[in-house]
Amino acid sequence: MPIESRPRKPVVNALAHAGWHPQARHISSPNSDARPPGIRVVLLVIHNISLPPGRISGPAIEQLFTNRLDADAHPYFRGIAALRVSAHFLIRRNGELLQFVGCSERAWHAGVSTWRGRPQCNDFSIGIEVEGTDTRPYTSRQYTRLARLTRALVAAFPDIAGVAGHDEIAPGRKTDPGRSFDWRRLVHESGVPPSMREL
Repeated sequence: MPIESRPRKPVVNALAHAGWHPQARHISSPNSDARPPGIRVVLLVIHNISLPPGRISGPAIEQLFTNRLDADAHPYFRGIAALRVSAHFLIRRNGELLQFVGCSERAWHAGVSTWRGRPQCNDFSIGIEVEGTDTRPYTSRQYTRLARLTRALVAAFPDIAGVAGHDEIAPGRKTDPGRSFDWRRLVHESGVPPSMREL
């Protein structure tokens, strides 16, 4: 059955109850833990990633998020191989969806961050990595997948009140998803209410 005609309700139910997207390829990351008691998901954070920087495709992202990155495989990897980071989702250039952490858990994606005066965004957010760079246009398949994922997450977690870039919650420290990311397109395709995303 084509993705376009798959019913949305089972996806929403799976996300709300188990925290795992049934259409994603699941690769469990050890870089996660429990959210603080009583904390609800209220924010989606959009990132970009390419490893090494500027190189698209390859296994390095998955290896980084699962603590298997070979520090000797590239000079850049020597400075990041020991990092313990993750994200809930990764959207590849071809639109493939990968999930590393269940949505009910806390992924280690935001670092030092603040949203609407509230610090420690990892506690209350879901992190979505989009494979790419700040300056290279993202693909139509990525926007389509991201829009569907955004709709499903907003439906599964009704307390979500915003969608922000990593650069917005960590200004001066992070620049992603960068000027190449088309926020208007995401809002249009996902149907996110204007109150959730200031353009």
